Amino acid sequence: MKLRTVLAITVLMYVGSVCLGQVTAPEKQSPNPPASPQSVGARIDVQGSEKYLLGPGDVLEIRFMGQPEMNTLAQVDSEGNLSSLPFIDKPILAKCRSDKEVLKDVVTAYRRLIKNPQVTISISQRNSRTPAAVFGAVRQPARVEMQHKVRLNELLAVSGGLTERAAGTIQILHTEPLMCPGPGEETQAAEIESTNMPLRVVKIADIRSGKTAANPVIRPGDYIMVTEAEPVYVTGSVVAPGGIYLKDELKLSKVLGMVGGPRKEANISAVTIYRQIPDSPLQIIHADLDAIRKNKTPDVSLQPYDVIDVPEANPFGGRRLGKTLLEILTGGLNSLVTSSLPYRVL
Repeated sequence: MKLRTVLAITVLMYVGSVCLGQVTAPEKQSPNPPASPQSVGARIDVQGSEKYLLGPGDVLEIRFMGQPEMNTLAQVDSEGNLSSLPFIDKPILAKCRSDKEVLKDVVTAYRRLIKNPQVTISISQRNSRTPAAVFGAVRQPARVEMQHKVRLNELLAVSGGLTERAAGTIQILHTEPLMCPGPGEETQAAEIESTNMPLRVVKIADIRSGKTAANPVIRPGDYIMVTEAEPVYVTGSVVAPGGIYLKDELKLSKVLGMVGGPRKEANISAVTIYRQIPDSPLQIIHADLDAIRKNKTPDVSLQPYDVIDVPEANPFGGRRLGKTLLEILTGGLNSLVTSSLPYRVL
């Protein structure tokens, strides 16, 4: 009994580890968002597979009870028909129909050859839907296979969610006509040479707030690009110099607040913004943060890759004179004490 128990536990542990490995080991993703993201093998819509409508390229497995020699695999042709069934000359329409609907026509067709045929049909391969691609500011760019309608938030979840570089908008591009449009659904696809491309822009804030219009149905072949924010850089006399992503339109005063604000010794009336525009000379913009705070001058709108420099005030100016003198006196006293010691402290 003990030996059987140990063997049973060992088998269960092995099967469990294999299953977990299949679920939690997606293909390794490229660190850079590729033009055609790697597939994560995700089928997020298995729960809707019974609603799957057939299309060109799908393969059906047709089995005859009691007559195994008649069993066959039939592929839906480019016109959407089953045209390769044994002993059946007339094509059977399969496109935009379920396997159960096609089964009725297959049984009807074989009744002319077989008395009371017992037939079963199952979908062997689903090849008619091009995967949707998710890339940009997501943690795991992915190609997601779809078997039925899937909404945008589901694809974002499969791609691991948004990164801190998400700029605030998501662009959805239809690259293929909708195969089986429902009532009121548009079928337009992208035309490479046309300026009227079916591009939809969704705000991330609207998705998070639960707006239905911001969570559209994603079609097979769609490109979903989460736009990436571009940085501005803050240097000089601020608490935490560094880069800030321009996720929305940002003003100078807000960006300086996001890096902790100017330091006490900063000259906030002489902030300089360096702006490089392609094919143009470097622009130098002077801003008075003190006047901006007092609403005497308008705040400055920033552009991607602006460099903001906050200088220190003149050490002998009115704002820093007292501190400078204190530093000089403190430094002189420290030097006098150090020189009077019989030895140096290291």
